[in-house]
Amino acid sequence: MNPLTPPDLATLTSTRLALHRLATYVIAPVRYQATQRFGLRATENGFGTPPFNDRQIRVEGRELIDTVAGAERRHGISSLSAAAEFLGTSIDPDTAAEHDSPAVGDADADLSIDETASRFLGQWFEVAFAALAQVGNDAASVDASEPQLWPGHFDPAIEVGDEDHRGSYGASPGDHGIEEPYLYLSVWWPDKVGLDTNNTRWNAPSFTGSVLRLSDFPADADPVDIAVEFWRSSRDALG
Repeated sequence: MNPLTPPDLATLTSTRLALHRLATYVIAPVRYQATQRFGLRATENGFGTPPFNDRQIRVEGRELIDTVAGAERRHGISSLSAAAEFLGTSIDPDTAAEHDSPAVGDADADLSIDETASRFLGQWFEVAFAALAQVGNDAASVDASEPQLWPGHFDPAIEVGDEDHRGSYGASPGDHGIEEPYLYLSVWWPDKVGLDTNNTRWNAPSFTGSVLRLSDFPADADPVDIAVEFWRSSRDALG
């Protein structure tokens, strides 16, 4: 049975937006200050940085966890300003932000993280990373990039393909175009491959590409297998 059972959409959306702000404006910039890189990863029951300079920062449920040289500290997530203070940093509105990032907003307001929704997002990211790793390692996946959870977009993704067939393969937790979580392949240069946009495979509502909504996942299949099959078949249809 498909274990990915999200909470109600309103709760998931409010928690997603809050964690998106936390990832973009507080967590990712800490890694960037140390390494000039800000990509994040799926981590145990959540998301966070990969280990860097003997440190790792991650979210698990409603807690922000900072591990330095093996010593772990935990902080109940409240506001952006409190999270920045806990991590010994300041809110950075520019480094990791993208065009579709939520606004910084009131840095002192409670982020109101829902435990169940946060842990669901951790499951979603974990499924995405497992499936993206398989697809990226396929012989048919030309010049595949390393899976990253981009904080500004707040979705795990890779890039695959040659200069004519390249696209972004990812797993959105929901956004302004599609509120529920969904898988996607966004085609970079549809004109170069003569993409038939009348083909129902290319069903993305706000970009050229293919999507598979979580509500359309088969109930009796492993979600990692579903994601791998979706990305492989979409890649192969792209040519």
